[in-house]
Amino acid sequence: MGWTKYQGLMALLMVFTGSINSITTKWADRIESEGRDGQEKHFDHPFFQASAMFLGEIMCLVMFKVMYRIYSLRADGTEDVHELTKGNRNFNRFILFIPAMCDMTATSVMYIGLNLTYLSSFQMFRGSVIIFVGLLSVAFLDRTLKKREWSGIILIIIGLVVVGLADFISKDNSDSYHNSNDIITGDMLIVIAQIIQAVQMVVEEKFVSGLDIPPLQAVGWEGLFGFTTLALLQIPFYFIRAGPPVTQSIGDRLEDPIDAFVQIGHSWRLAFAICGTVVSIAFFNFAGISVTKEMSATTRMVLDSVRTIFVWAFSLAFFDQTFHWLHLLGFLFLIAGMCLYNGITFVSTYMYLRTIVPHSRQSDEESIVNRNADEVDS
Repeated sequence: MGWTKYQGLMALLMVFTGSINSITTKWADRIESEGRDGQEKHFDHPFFQASAMFLGEIMCLVMFKVMYRIYSLRADGTEDVHELTKGNRNFNRFILFIPAMCDMTATSVMYIGLNLTYLSSFQMFRGSVIIFVGLLSVAFLDRTLKKREWSGIILIIIGLVVVGLADFISKDNSDSYHNSNDIITGDMLIVIAQIIQAVQMVVEEKFVSGLDIPPLQAVGWEGLFGFTTLALLQIPFYFIRAGPPVTQSIGDRLEDPIDAFVQIGHSWRLAFAICGTVVSIAFFNFAGISVTKEMSATTRMVLDSVRTIFVWAFSLAFFDQTFHWLHLLGFLFLIAGMCLYNGITFVSTYMYLRTIVPHSRQSDEESIVNRNADEVDS
């Protein structure tokens, strides 16, 4: 069978909103607006942007509550069978606190890295999470990796090295007001963030997966914990002084949410970009969960790779990034490694494509075969 209309819609929604989320976050970094000091400057507030991302995740919890309420009013048990609301709804919320802290730390570090490097590199380096999830699974989940999975990890590592090399030797830094060293630092921070993200995934698999928590509810509560904690942390961050590459100049505050709000108030484009981040991450999580439920986690991974292509193309077209053939080579290694790790080969792809041949076409082919058989018999 091929995809249903709903599955196709969720796939398109995931690719579109995921691309929009990365693009709006980088766009906000590039926008110059007047701050509280009266100076025009780039929007350099990674912790504030991470808070906006968590606000989008909280919307998933709101969405869950609304859907559960609607299904409950039907009084036919729909809330207990629908994919997005069924499961264990009475659980200890604080079991999600540790994964939320991992998510908060990883997202904050990742957004600092995004502010330093290219949008396309940011998206590609996020693929390194597969390496660390695999290694941590062996160490803490007693899992044994297959040969193809080890081969996939090696290809991914090669791809990451090639992408990093492309960033280092690239002569065009017009995508950023940082130099080549800052761009490499950004790449390294994104990789470090993926290590923390991998810890989150392993913790969720070890302590959370068996609880059968509805995914939207799990994402929403992690968002609530992450948003609350990061909002409180921005109070001491306001009094901590930092410098490049974390902030724009020596003596800047590690995070200045007041300055962030002032800059947003002075630029409708910046306000639009932040709102785009919040809304897109909410729909991206909803679509991603739906794709995993309706199809598979492997399909979700493939669609995430498609998102990388769109983000890269947008970066080349509108963010003044120059095409470098090493980026393409590194991306191909990454895709090959991800596919191999997830068991996607030419044979499996061919067999899958055969299953999605339109039913009408199959019927026509069967009719032709049957008609020819009748003619032979006669």
